Amino acid sequence: MKIEINNRTKEKINLKLLKQVISAFGRAYEVSKNKEISIALVDDAEIKKLNKAYRKVNQATDVLAFAPLNSAKDDLTGQDGEGDFLGEIIIDYSQVKRQAGNFNNSAEKELIFILVHGLLHLIGYDDKTDRGRGKMIKLGEEFIENNF
Repeated sequence: MKIEINNRTKEKINLKLLKQVISAFGRAYEVSKNKEISIALVDDAEIKKLNKAYRKVNQATDVLAFAPLNSAKDDLTGQDGEGDFLGEIIIDYSQVKRQAGNFNNSAEKELIFILVHGLLHLIGYDDKTDRGRGKMIKLGEEFIENNF
């Protein structure tokens, strides 16, 4: 996959690790090597604005994932996106750090989990129901356990 990462925070983040996670995910889920993905690491204020604009929720969140509008709902391989664009993931690194403390995780481990969660969204999974959320958490944990 072609990966673009934009760190818009003042934090030092291991971008090489993020690229490794995305590449391993692409192999595991058989995402076309031609697909392009964009990752942005932002702060609370920026993600709050985006969350309000796109989800009508006026608060920060850990991750937002934007897949092309013409992606097939039942396609879980990310093959039917708009041309070669798989999608964009926006991660609030401040929220990731807070959550890491809540889950007794390092910020790096929590960031990997949140990134994988966003990637699962891009290939068609959703967490709008408790069942969907549980499935995504399980898939994310299994992927990380088997690959990192």
